[in-house]
Amino acid sequence: MSWSDRLSDTVNSIAPSGIRKFFDIAAKMEDVISLGVGEPDFVTPWTIRESCVYGLERGYTSYTANRGTPELRDEISKFYKRRHNLNYDVDKEILVTVGASEAVDLAVRAIINPGDEVLIPEPCYVSYQACVILAGGVPVPVAAKIENEFRITPEELEPFVTPKTKALLIGYPNNPTGAIMTREDLLKIADFAEKHDLIVISDEIYSELTYEGTHECFAALPKMKDRTILLNGFSKAYAMTGWRVGYALGNPEFIGAMTKIHQYTMLCAPITAQIGAVEALRHGEKYMKKMVAEYDRRRKLIYDGFKKMGLKCFEPKGAFYIFPDISSSGYTAEEFAEELIMKEHVALVPGTAFGKSGKGHVRCSYATAIDKISEALARIENFLKNHKK
Repeated sequence: MSWSDRLSDTVNSIAPSGIRKFFDIAAKMEDVISLGVGEPDFVTPWTIRESCVYGLERGYTSYTANRGTPELRDEISKFYKRRHNLNYDVDKEILVTVGASEAVDLAVRAIINPGDEVLIPEPCYVSYQACVILAGGVPVPVAAKIENEFRITPEELEPFVTPKTKALLIGYPNNPTGAIMTREDLLKIADFAEKHDLIVISDEIYSELTYEGTHECFAALPKMKDRTILLNGFSKAYAMTGWRVGYALGNPEFIGAMTKIHQYTMLCAPITAQIGAVEALRHGEKYMKKMVAEYDRRRKLIYDGFKKMGLKCFEPKGAFYIFPDISSSGYTAEEFAEELIMKEHVALVPGTAFGKSGKGHVRCSYATAIDKISEALARIENFLKNHKK
């Protein structure tokens, strides 16, 4: 008997993550250099790990409040006051989640009714559209163009607005392109959101990985705090991917609704991870800055490498990804990724994993060591020279 016809039609309609496919292939091969998964190659700083060791020794192994420990919510509140001059109520406007990924899911489910439409600039993180579909909503992808450095504009969004449009889901610095939005760019998006009375979900998980200028927090723009659900976490900036701790900030109605779902599905983030997150916010900035400086070195190396190969390539300004155009090779993005891993043992992700507008591109993560990036570039160059379609 086949049970596939007994599964949810909604779940069946969603393709598996295009990122994990090539990660799984690489895991079964030898001598593979992975530029695929967005996984920092740094170990979580020792002071953060040490705080958790001490926590375990003191017996901190219980559930926490659904919204997260008071200590962590207090540190998050202080961080946003210090960094962005934003005031978030510790008891009503902050929810600690199991990574920023859970925060995306909760935010969408908390606001979407069946049939509601969500504008999503793409290329974008793979879970955005899936989360909207799982919530019964309709994702509406809007292509951001390489000619505009993958920044989205109101003019590009406007034709896709309908009476069913309820929200705008954005992620800058962007995964997979490395694009950022300037304050001027975001002010125009803020006016657009206000004009159409949209809720804005702003995923800012890469906010600390901004290499040119400073990160502009969407909720800090005039009149935007109340209509914005701000998402962030500790995975990227503090090399804490496996700890699974993130958070959401927003008005009491939004956070209250998200907490309700969180109570019934996840209950709370792990207490040990929350202890580590407190230490990260209190004393982790110096370690984070060292990691960001190293990412910046790698960013310049990989960008120069692709330029020398003659590939059209946008210079990333944030996150730790680069999104070269490989259409000159004659391969589709999927073919390029498959042939490259088989012939040169370099893993990367086809751009189409991040939406149809990723056609002709591949995503490479430079969250790996300089020597590995250099070797990967040499292998990719060899592939382009000897295996053009």
